[in-house]
Amino acid sequence: MTTSNKEIVTHFYDQLFTHGNLNVIDQYIGNEYINHNPNGGDGADSLRGFIKYFKGAHPQMTHTVHRVLAENDLVLLHSHAILDPGTPGSAVIDIYRVDDGKIVEHWDVIQPVPETSTSGNDMFTTLSDPAGPSPDPTASAAASKKVVLAFLDELTAKRDLSAYDRHVAGPYYQHNPTRVNGAEAEREGFVQTFAAMPNLSIDVKRVIADGDMVAAHIHFKPSPDDRGAALMEFFRVRDGKVVEHWDAMQPVPETSRNTNTMF
Repeated sequence: MTTSNKEIVTHFYDQLFTHGNLNVIDQYIGNEYINHNPNGGDGADSLRGFIKYFKGAHPQMTHTVHRVLAENDLVLLHSHAILDPGTPGSAVIDIYRVDDGKIVEHWDVIQPVPETSTSGNDMFTTLSDPAGPSPDPTASAAASKKVVLAFLDELTAKRDLSAYDRHVAGPYYQHNPTRVNGAEAEREGFVQTFAAMPNLSIDVKRVIADGDMVAAHIHFKPSPDDRGAALMEFFRVRDGKVVEHWDAMQPVPETSRNTNTMF
């Protein structure tokens, strides 16, 4: 099922965003299509109108998919979307839920790509060893997920910064454009974050593991009365340790075209 769902979603995405083929909406969108993008409505007709608008407004837009993760009924795509040539574009993470061969639900997180990054790393490439495809189909998704879940629980729920000693290995490559490489810098960053946001909550909504890659979809709230942000975290796990990290964050808006929330 996982392999079939991955094939369905990647074909759907390529045809829709690269080729502008609206016929795949009728082919792959289910009778009930629940959309969590705050700028879009539910249903196939709403999606069709959304794509027509985007292709019309940005006829030269490109979408480069850098990695695809799939687990059970969920498929995730991590892409670089450039609406207009010559612009930095955005990091886009789409999650689709597939039921009986049809796409029935969608979430996303979109963050503009800055002109520069603190580390010098971009938001998409894989730098850690071994080189090769990632997610790595020979790696154990269950083992990777176990490592990342333990790391997230200890770091975010228990605020135990020694989680870096147990679960992270160097060199630790960082693709967040405001942060630098290395576990020590990350640890110090969280010391400052926890001090500045004593009532911070990090609510993990869903986790998708595929080979050596694990993605966590999170509701990040600096304080209880803050709408917060939708956060997508990616971790690459090698030999039982986290060795590389990517992310994207999008503020939760005050209003939405649907009533589904971003989560």
